[in-house]
Amino acid sequence: MLSLAINPFSSSLSLRYSRDCRKYEAELSSILPIDNLGLSAAGVAFCCRNQRKGILAGRRKISFHAKKLENEALTSSELDATRNGSGGSAASFLSFLCPLLKLFSAGDPSGDRNYLLEEFTSSVSSLSRLLWGSRSLYYNTDDADKLDPPLHLQLFEFEACPFCRRVREAITEIDLSVEVFPCPKGSMRHREIVRQLGGKEQFPFLVDPNTGTSLYESGDIVKYLFQQYGGEKNPSVGLLESTMLTGWMPTLLRAGRGMTLWNYSLKVPPSKKLELYSYENNPYCRIVREALCELEIPYMLHSVGQGSKRTKLLYEISGSNEVPYLIDPNTGLQIGDYKKIISYLFQTYSSATG
Repeated sequence: MLSLAINPFSSSLSLRYSRDCRKYEAELSSILPIDNLGLSAAGVAFCCRNQRKGILAGRRKISFHAKKLENEALTSSELDATRNGSGGSAASFLSFLCPLLKLFSAGDPSGDRNYLLEEFTSSVSSLSRLLWGSRSLYYNTDDADKLDPPLHLQLFEFEACPFCRRVREAITEIDLSVEVFPCPKGSMRHREIVRQLGGKEQFPFLVDPNTGTSLYESGDIVKYLFQQYGGEKNPSVGLLESTMLTGWMPTLLRAGRGMTLWNYSLKVPPSKKLELYSYENNPYCRIVREALCELEIPYMLHSVGQGSKRTKLLYEISGSNEVPYLIDPNTGLQIGDYKKIISYLFQTYSSATG
């Protein structure tokens, strides 16, 4: 049996194998460069359990420098689209849409922005999704003080994906804090992790170290989240069904922001995860999440929708209930204005020189 030894005073992890698992030691080291990817100890333990069971790519050795998404027949989101009731037509539409949006996008995300236009398109995007992803379903209920699960869930996704959006809306409704690993097109780190954990690049992808569960398919993930952490609640009426109708609107209106890795993003992630207080359908939070995705920066997402149990905590930290609010433990900076957050992220986590 595989065991995991953790030194609480060091970020390094020591993996100890029993005799029957030692032959996987070299393979696991090549598959999961733990120190550089920012996975939690729970996530590593989950990976190890799956490796022992042969779930990780069928125990095959897969090169860390595998083919990128551009060379695949279907994108990850196309697969999810097909399996969530949209059929081949939605898959074909998405394969056409992604390069088109990239062509007409607003260009370099680190450059000067027309913030009036940014706010307008993001606000219309929020209107298109009505109230989904805006409030906690525990508002004014006895369950409002419910706690997060002992170990944080880990969500691999990218901001522009409508099916990832469906999952983030559910996370807001259930009022969870989750670890987010952005997986933009051209990802240098997180897409490879998904391929090794689940065997394919498809998004969203959820890992729950509390139950040892990993899931593809946005509809299945939403149902799992509500069954496991939603108590007696169900998703808001229309949340699952509306994705194919209006879930595409933010992707179109935002011209593919939060879809592609920025050319000058850092190859190595920050040593500590940033923390973002946000809720899915807030237009200003959306712009910040897009930047985090384009930079491929992993972060803790703290849901603070209407009625959230974290509203009081946010006020104690920031002196306000306004979101987005970013905390960077790597620099000690805490900042609440979305324009300043965008500027800070691209200045601090850029590999560009001069």
